[in-house]
Amino acid sequence: MNPETIIQTYTKRHGFESFAPKAVLFDMDGVLYNSMCHHAKAWNQSMEENGYDMSEAEAYQYEGMRGVETIQLIAWEQKHIHLSVEEAQRIYDRKSVIFAQQGTVDKMTGIEDLMRQMKADGMTLGVVTGSGQRPLLDRLRKDFSPFVAPEHIVTSFDVSHGKPAPDPYLKGLRKCGVNPWEAIVVENAPLGVRAAAAAQIFTVAVNTGPLPDEALWSQGADLLFPDMPHFLDYWRESLFPAVKSTNRI
Repeated sequence: MNPETIIQTYTKRHGFESFAPKAVLFDMDGVLYNSMCHHAKAWNQSMEENGYDMSEAEAYQYEGMRGVETIQLIAWEQKHIHLSVEEAQRIYDRKSVIFAQQGTVDKMTGIEDLMRQMKADGMTLGVVTGSGQRPLLDRLRKDFSPFVAPEHIVTSFDVSHGKPAPDPYLKGLRKCGVNPWEAIVVENAPLGVRAAAAAQIFTVAVNTGPLPDEALWSQGADLLFPDMPHFLDYWRESLFPAVKSTNRI
């Protein structure tokens, strides 16, 4: 993965004159927290209780979408029902309760080392999540306070259209005060990768779930790694040195 070639491919594809990252926008579930297995179980149970089908494996395919939008989509696809926001929210609230009952989730292995290195390299760090689970968002603000300022966090409450629309990442750019060619996204979900690519942001996929790598490549990922430590090594040894050399920073 020659970084100069990858950067040139990215800038040419979007018609940008340069790639000069100043900010890194992280997804939350499956990136900051090793939480997707808990979410998958909660989705499966809550949807089954309300007469819909969503296997634990299928939950990963919807990962990144706002919860209410996910429920409305499934209601239409499975029963041709235009579910109201209020009814979808009721199901999502139940899903949040089931998620909380499974206990505390761990931070993703290597994520703090990665964020610490990026901060040391002058990056502003932000979070862009489709989550609307307030207890988890409160924990996010506490757990990652050394790295991410509250004003640099985008949640489901900040946008009208969630991932895979580009809106959440466009909001993240505005909150961090940067342009698309001045940012990097770190994602683990196909719909999140699609959203970041649609926002024309350089997108690093970290495949922390059960989906095949092609599910992430096909949505527009510029780089892909199996975990955070591998991405950290590449950042230190290849990507950031290439960025510094290209932009003379």
